[in-house]
Amino acid sequence: MENTFEDKRMPVTSVKSGEGTEVTPDIYCLTLQIVNVVFVGEVSNPQGWVLVDAGMPRSADDIAEAAEKRFGTVPPRAIVLTHGHFDHVGAIVELVKRWNVPVYAHELEIPYLNGMQDYPPADPDVDSGLVAKMSPTFPNEGIDLGSYLRKLPADGSIPEMPDWRWIHTPGHTPGHISLFRDKDKALIAGDAFVNVKQESLYKVIMQTPEVNGPPKYFTTDWEAAKISVRFLEGLQPSLAVTGHGRPVSGQELAEGLRTLSEHFEERAMPEGK
Repeated sequence: MENTFEDKRMPVTSVKSGEGTEVTPDIYCLTLQIVNVVFVGEVSNPQGWVLVDAGMPRSADDIAEAAEKRFGTVPPRAIVLTHGHFDHVGAIVELVKRWNVPVYAHELEIPYLNGMQDYPPADPDVDSGLVAKMSPTFPNEGIDLGSYLRKLPADGSIPEMPDWRWIHTPGHTPGHISLFRDKDKALIAGDAFVNVKQESLYKVIMQTPEVNGPPKYFTTDWEAAKISVRFLEGLQPSLAVTGHGRPVSGQELAEGLRTLSEHFEERAMPEGK
């Protein structure tokens, strides 16, 4: 296994870094610098929990410590990745070595997770915000998870998450997925949409809530991103944990996602796209 950016430290953080939010009794969102990881599973049944995404480089100890506080010494049954950008897989190699668990991802994301391909470099010209201007310094290299990597089943099921299904929500990356639970309409959206304007340094630091499109500087297919947002809006989720920003629910989520869906070109897309 190889992680080409595990020794890199990102200079951006937020006021919420290190804080955890129990969204439901079995959904726990932990913020690490500017990104969220999600623990899915009942505290009363630690044998069945799953980690969704793996945070920033050098965050493995923070993730493992939070997991131990919630589930004791029981490791997750699996790690599921919404996609493979550096801020969602930054700690995964260390965590996989520590826990010895499989990692599941969409088949179109596999080349970025088995050492075959790098993501396109970030585009600083998509927005005037300082995070966008800093984005060329963000790692875009793929990683190699070796024999731990697994392709998600084609039927939409998620191993070790029997009540959930994965939905292909491309645009931000080719194999980006979101996770949805029909019985309560809970959504783990990854970066299909986020709840903070990710290009703005001030809003990222303060975690100013705002349902917004995927981070512009790494998004490569805006037509697909628009379709993905509109599909997710059509599911009418009751709550959403996004890759960036605090969890959002109820009317705030419904109105924000509807506005984003109806005005995606103006609110989310870079000019000229």
